[in-house]
Amino acid sequence: MGHYGARALTYWKPLLEETKLAFGNEHPQTLTHTNNLAETYSNLGRYNEALELQKPLLEVSKQVMGEDHPETLTHTNNLAMAYSDLGRYNEALELQKPLLEVSKQVMGEDHPYTLTRTNNLARTYSDLGRYNEALELQKPLLEVSKQVMGEDHPETLTCTNSLAVTYSDLGRYNEALELQKPLLEVSKKIMGEKHPSTLTCTNSLAVTYSDLGRYNEALELQKPLLEVSKKIMGEKHPSTLTCTNDLAMTYRNLEKYNEALELQKPLLEVSKQVMGEDHPYTLTYTNNLARIYSNLGRYNEALELQKPLLEVSKQVMGEDHPETLTYTNNLARIYSNLGRYNEALELQKPLLEVSKQVMGEEHPETLTCTKSLAVTYSNLGRYNAALELHQEEHETIIQPQRHIQVIGEEHPYTLTCTDNLLHSM
Repeated sequence: MGHYGARALTYWKPLLEETKLAFGNEHPQTLTHTNNLAETYSNLGRYNEALELQKPLLEVSKQVMGEDHPETLTHTNNLAMAYSDLGRYNEALELQKPLLEVSKQVMGEDHPYTLTRTNNLARTYSDLGRYNEALELQKPLLEVSKQVMGEDHPETLTCTNSLAVTYSDLGRYNEALELQKPLLEVSKKIMGEKHPSTLTCTNSLAVTYSDLGRYNEALELQKPLLEVSKKIMGEKHPSTLTCTNDLAMTYRNLEKYNEALELQKPLLEVSKQVMGEDHPYTLTYTNNLARIYSNLGRYNEALELQKPLLEVSKQVMGEDHPETLTYTNNLARIYSNLGRYNEALELQKPLLEVSKQVMGEEHPETLTCTKSLAVTYSNLGRYNAALELHQEEHETIIQPQRHIQVIGEEHPYTLTCTDNLLHSM
């Protein structure tokens, strides 16, 4: 993509200038070429340059083509995607919700463009932490896409991956895995092993393996994936940065903390330059670097990152966003590691209640919050309170009458919970 994208750029930039000279700024051909150049910037991960073209393009298209013209709808969708790529999810949502309704009326509910816009709206809901709303769109969307586009169509593959990622976000990792394993094989056949979509599917599967505690299987996918992504997408492309982060987290999960640190420190600096300091991805990478510092016992360095990170996340993502909840819990754990148990407790008690409401009682993140609070109670000598939480957590994970087994009896997290319960008794 890096090489191809650069070639595309050398084609579209001069062509756009020639078209403007020949036909003027408002000619439909000029609008099409402007959109193509913007899409090229987007494919290269140069989202601000894409946005600079798409905002005025949409306004001109409304005037020249009309607000409900299919081309204007395409430009609206692309502007929304630029906002989304930049982490400006609420601005994307403001465009996508009415766009989808207009697209249904103008293009039809089963038109491929309408299906794409439905998936894009669902992805924005996911980015905003509104996973159940995403799921409500994605499940029927996948069935329609199979009927309209075909099971092996690239758009259907995209819808499948998006649904799987939402299952993962909801902590339903086995359901994600059931979709992702066959999806990757189909994507390799249809799109090719080195196509960006196949790389995305590979990374998503690896992350699910990691979520399930199958870290070595994740590592087997992620190490070669990162090398391919560097060659195909470029070393500083956002997709490559994501692959780097996910590989670093697998190293961390395998307790290879120095190897994780070697990836994560330079990654954060690149992300600040490429994505911006307040981009959601940069916030994630900051949090993960802080976690690695904590694993290495460098708690003050972790704290220096985590405190300002939490404040930025509250402003950018919102106080109840799942990512903000994760950052809150991680800050509390750093306080706990520093022996500042009361400061940890002040964060953890309200956090657990919010996590139950936002994520659900059985979500892995809620279980993590429960475990962290229990550990803090133990550190404060409040053993009965700790025991009650450990019992609740243990029953949530493995109680056989639960209709969903959240992560399973052999997951490293479950084994830790069992050990904590035994030590609390």
